[in-house]
Amino acid sequence: MTTSIGINTCGPISATIRPPGSKSITNRALLCAALADGTSTLHGLLDSEDTRLMSDALRKLGAAIHVDWAASTANIQGCGGPLPDGTASLNVGNSGTTMRFLAAVVSLSKGRFRLSGTPRMHQRPIGDLIAALRQLGIRAIAESAGECPPVVIESTGWNGGQVDISAETSSQFVSGLMLAAPYSKAPVALRLVGKMISQPYLRMTFDVMSAFGAQVNLSDSLISISNQHRYRGRDFQIEPDATAASYFLGAAAIVGGTVTIEGLGRKSRQGDLQFASCLEQMGCKLDWSDHQLTLQGPATHGIDIEMGDISDTVQTLAVVAMFVKGPTTIRNVAHIRHKESDRIGDLARELRKLGAIVDEFPDGLRITPKLLHGAELDTYDDHRMAMSLSLAGLKISGVAIRNPECVAKTYPLYFDDLASVSSHGKI
Repeated sequence: MTTSIGINTCGPISATIRPPGSKSITNRALLCAALADGTSTLHGLLDSEDTRLMSDALRKLGAAIHVDWAASTANIQGCGGPLPDGTASLNVGNSGTTMRFLAAVVSLSKGRFRLSGTPRMHQRPIGDLIAALRQLGIRAIAESAGECPPVVIESTGWNGGQVDISAETSSQFVSGLMLAAPYSKAPVALRLVGKMISQPYLRMTFDVMSAFGAQVNLSDSLISISNQHRYRGRDFQIEPDATAASYFLGAAAIVGGTVTIEGLGRKSRQGDLQFASCLEQMGCKLDWSDHQLTLQGPATHGIDIEMGDISDTVQTLAVVAMFVKGPTTIRNVAHIRHKESDRIGDLARELRKLGAIVDEFPDGLRITPKLLHGAELDTYDDHRMAMSLSLAGLKISGVAIRNPECVAKTYPLYFDDLASVSSHGKI
């Protein structure tokens, strides 16, 4: 295992890239197809640790899933309803979508199920989802302190009705309930309590569910899901991952030059593509079409911005902020302290190693540019920490990333692709 990887500096870039398939869409589509009536073929599937964990778990639960990872395709014979009854113990690693989505979906079946993961997963609170499942008539328990996994589910199916669910902790809790709801014994209405975070991910869930035939009424504070319109098998195309694209947009914002992202544009269903607009506010030039975008850097000045809806791109914006004039303040992202790492506190610590001035708040941070220098940076086994921090090495000599293998969670070939892009290539 490689203990660290050095990042080579580069000048302005001129590159075109089509990122791998969206992790978020892949895992939603796998789940819908597994529950559906009939056969589905998924195209553009992401090959990553998270998506393999989801497909393996669904297969263990009784779904017939045949994946050709090299061809990025999957053929799935749906169960035509809830996954088969029974007993199962699943280890979902550090995959938040797999833990949250499957906790909801296995509760549709009659049986006892236990979902566990890595030590970090057992520190990530899931109490709000547990409370929602109990309202549906499910016996659900979180075994670790602070209402964290492992999770034990004992169920005879959903009763349906109205469920109150916090909107302030994780949109994945709400998405998991949405994805399972078409198979409830009665219609389900999810009443969102508090200010919604990561709202574009609910729209993504809505889009994927609708594509597979579900009927969902989505509003600001109430989501209604019919139990009369269930999933039907279909061919489904997965678009490239917008969060993965953010790293290459960030590269152009730091070193200058131009990067074109293929397969993503105005018609994308992924909220993290708004990151490009954040960089535009920082002085980059942006050109959109329906299925492509081009960004010209560098970024020139800091901004004050709320990023609750696109919180997976916070670390990348923070790294860009070290190279512009004036401070950048990022707000409304308190929930990212409970991701794969504390993406506020741990991020601040690593940026300070490079010489930046970083003020930390409960719900965000302020980055003030200063004379920067190289450092060996820790990743906390967090794929997004590794990918974001690597961008600093494009401009600063002597930057190395520890535990680079952690990017396998969502983007195994990231460092190869970054090297190609920084060498002005097309990949």
